[in-house]
Amino acid sequence: MGSRAVVFLLSSLLSSMAMAVQEYRLDNGLLLLVKEDHRAPVVVTQVWYKVGGSYEHDGSTGISHALEHMMFQGTHKHSAGEFSRIIAENGGTENAFTAADYTAYFQSLEKSRLEIAFRLEADRMRNLTLPEQEFDKEIKVVREERRLRTEDQPESYAGEVAMATAFQSSPYRQPIIGWMADLEAMRVDALKSWYRRWYAPNNAIVVVAGDVQPEAVHRLAQKYFGRLKSESLEPPAWRPEVPQAGIKRVTVKRPAEVPSLIMAWKVPVLTTTLAKDSGVETWEPYALEVLSGILDGGSSARFSTQLVRGQEVAAGIGTDYQFSARLPGVFTIEGTPAQGRTMEELEHAVRAELEELKASPVAPQELERVKAQVVSQDIYQKDSLFYQAMVLGIFECVGLGWERVDDYVPGVQSVSAAQVQAVARKYFNDDGLTVAMLEPQPMDPDAPPRAPAGDHGHVR
Repeated sequence: MGSRAVVFLLSSLLSSMAMAVQEYRLDNGLLLLVKEDHRAPVVVTQVWYKVGGSYEHDGSTGISHALEHMMFQGTHKHSAGEFSRIIAENGGTENAFTAADYTAYFQSLEKSRLEIAFRLEADRMRNLTLPEQEFDKEIKVVREERRLRTEDQPESYAGEVAMATAFQSSPYRQPIIGWMADLEAMRVDALKSWYRRWYAPNNAIVVVAGDVQPEAVHRLAQKYFGRLKSESLEPPAWRPEVPQAGIKRVTVKRPAEVPSLIMAWKVPVLTTTLAKDSGVETWEPYALEVLSGILDGGSSARFSTQLVRGQEVAAGIGTDYQFSARLPGVFTIEGTPAQGRTMEELEHAVRAELEELKASPVAPQELERVKAQVVSQDIYQKDSLFYQAMVLGIFECVGLGWERVDDYVPGVQSVSAAQVQAVARKYFNDDGLTVAMLEPQPMDPDAPPRAPAGDHGHVR
């Protein structure tokens, strides 16, 4: 079967397995999205708040993540830790995470236990006690998390420096977990104000996916969330990134075993195309998504075949592009030179691959392979109830609207070789580039083992 046929088959499967999302808006402004999936008697509940690291200002960084931790530390009805205990007693799992543009809380339960999740989530949406003694304990946990996941992780620390260098005025320059000085200065009163401002039903999206009936879910939502009072909301201050007019370079010296190279280019995202006079075509984020797959889409992608196995200039290399974000972001390439090769050689090799994309259109078979891979990955992810709910929450939080989730597969399928070449030429140049190099320093032989590296979000 050819790759084009594979894409068509996967698209057909996607259409046949997709069930309509039911949307409800409560009188207090809360948005409820329900996605039926009756393959197993389970339900996933997610509560999303449109607030995260990119809503914060200097001096308050990390407050969204700190509040996420405190959401498990008690309400007027439930003592600290009781939320997690009740979910566990009912055979469920739960957790939360904070990202740049949103904070989410989620549970997975047997379908008859949905009411338990709604009762607990509605309670902590407006009724946290935020006791100072619990805050003092939890903020120490957050500081230790920063030490373990960022400051003791040279690659993560270099990534943080790279973003703070790439972005000059955009709030994406701030780490989600916060700067250590801000965490040390944080007080519980600031957390209380942040909670009152953003944790309101008219700033929340409740997403339910699983073996449920939408109208029954709606009635439960009315029962538990409908009585909560809304808040007067003002959108976050608009802090656009100033135009970059030349390459930025930064060297990070940390105790490390291997060097690391980070190259980050300013690029648009899906929300950029919604702005008037943005100068960005609607297909450009999809073309960047396909370009990412061409470079880093498995063992057949160009980086693996050319830089790792071919030239043997990279021990490992990959791309990162988050096209469903609230604000314009970066397309990142991060790699480690192979033994005996330098970071300068690796940078030169990366640039050569990008120049090849600019100079010659991608071959039809390569383009179709990447499309089939992207679409099949989307199909497999939709086997997960959590993923089905998650994409709805993300698209709604960043301002795209949940309806645009279904545009992803057609958007990728419609990308042409000429469009891939066009975005390579438009965005992959030095005027929008930041290069960060991690220069290893001697390791402390008495240092304890390092924790796993962090990621783009922070999970409790």
